[in-house]
Amino acid sequence: MASYHAFRQIGIRTTHGLLAPSHIPPLCTALPFQISHQDSFASRSISLHGFRAADLPESLRDIETCLRAHQAKLYHLGIRGNIAKSTLADANEQRDCRIYMDFAMSLIQIARKLYSSDSLEVELEQTVYALDTTTIDLCLSVFPWARFRQTKAAVKMHTLLDLCGNIPTFIHISDGKMHEVNVLDFLIPEAGSFYIMDRGFTDFARWFIMHQAQAFFVTRAKSSLLFRRVYSHSVDKSTGLRCDQTIALTATKASKDYPQHLRRIKFYDAEHDKHLVFLTNNFDLPALTIAQLYRCRWQIELFFKWIKQHLRIKRFYGTTENAVKTQIWIAISVYVLVAIVKKRLNTETSLYTILQILSLTLFEKTNLDHLLKNTEMQMITHHNNNQLNLFN
Repeated sequence: MASYHAFRQIGIRTTHGLLAPSHIPPLCTALPFQISHQDSFASRSISLHGFRAADLPESLRDIETCLRAHQAKLYHLGIRGNIAKSTLADANEQRDCRIYMDFAMSLIQIARKLYSSDSLEVELEQTVYALDTTTIDLCLSVFPWARFRQTKAAVKMHTLLDLCGNIPTFIHISDGKMHEVNVLDFLIPEAGSFYIMDRGFTDFARWFIMHQAQAFFVTRAKSSLLFRRVYSHSVDKSTGLRCDQTIALTATKASKDYPQHLRRIKFYDAEHDKHLVFLTNNFDLPALTIAQLYRCRWQIELFFKWIKQHLRIKRFYGTTENAVKTQIWIAISVYVLVAIVKKRLNTETSLYTILQILSLTLFEKTNLDHLLKNTEMQMITHHNNNQLNLFN
């Protein structure tokens, strides 16, 4: 069995049948495609990670050429049908991207269960989420449906990341015009959970809805915030804390949108020589824990960076909205599949290393578990033969 097929089987064993006709929107079942949903997913996910960065296919024709060069091995990759540029193009244009969204969300459910016992940097029993948005720039003349500004096009990926395992739990793909704060309307707050977000999500009315749902938010305060101090709590300034206050909003609209008290914490980050001011509706956790929670938000920035660098979501194989969303959802599926493989094989190998191994051994009939164990052994074993390094 080829390593990619093994990788795919590990990930989708419990999602068997997800891409079957019963899970496909009615619009799609009526279309006479010559390529199955599984083959479409396989060929395009291979194109996202199955070649080294310098050798990434530039077009659907390149994908066809690369896969036909390994025609005899396609069956072992789990590809049963013929892969052609025309069928891939038809699928890109007409096959509903929701098929791949549903598949990705099913994988996410599996991954969250696998990583549920992982620990955070901050010891908390509650679930902690990071919410943020990344913008993917596009060419306006090629993607006119994604108009962002007068001369630019873009799509935005609004993401809620479970910080236990850094697994995305909610993703909304929009055009560039949608403001990130509007994504709060799509979220169903979980009582007791923490939502970490930056100042771009400032909206007191939406925060109050979250507060009424008994969920907690931690965010940065804008410098223009108008408030009055109700009470000041003592802090240990040696930890970086400068103040811990209970405040009431004084601006007319803000006080109407959020009529209850908030907690304002000021913290000095000595490492970056910055003063940070946080707002939260949680009055129970220590002030330092609130500051540490916000620091965990950086994980979602790393997630966006990882996806953009290692999976192909900056250059697209199709120009329609459906094609772009399909490629993004397949990239997310690959990320989650790698995370599932890492956990199920109980390996300490990084996600990036697993992806690299897959890209180099894609068409080899080598056990994936064996490949990863060999990598771990090579990392542990260091031979010193008292020989100079040729490239030093």
